[in-house]
Amino acid sequence: MLPVMLWILQTSLRDEENYLYLVSFGDAWWVKLSLIALVIPLFHHFYAGLRHLGQDVHWMTTLQKARFSGRVVLWLDVISVLIFAIVIW
Repeated sequence: MLPVMLWILQTSLRDEENYLYLVSFGDAWWVKLSLIALVIPLFHHFYAGLRHLGQDVHWMTTLQKARFSGRVVLWLDVISVLIFAIVIW
């Protein structure tokens, strides 16, 4: 994704016409849907990473606490994706 993002940045900074083209391209429904699909793993990876950091410092040492934290991660994923979808739509 990084090369694509760098290309988009370079193109948007070239001149006003290219910037307006990219803005209109970003308004397409399939682009927004693709962004939402790409952000789902990002949020899950972020929250699961925080969960694992907590486990590394010996939080959630019982099975019940670990299951609860797994559910919290999934709910945070859903809430974050919904907020992201609302913001970009």
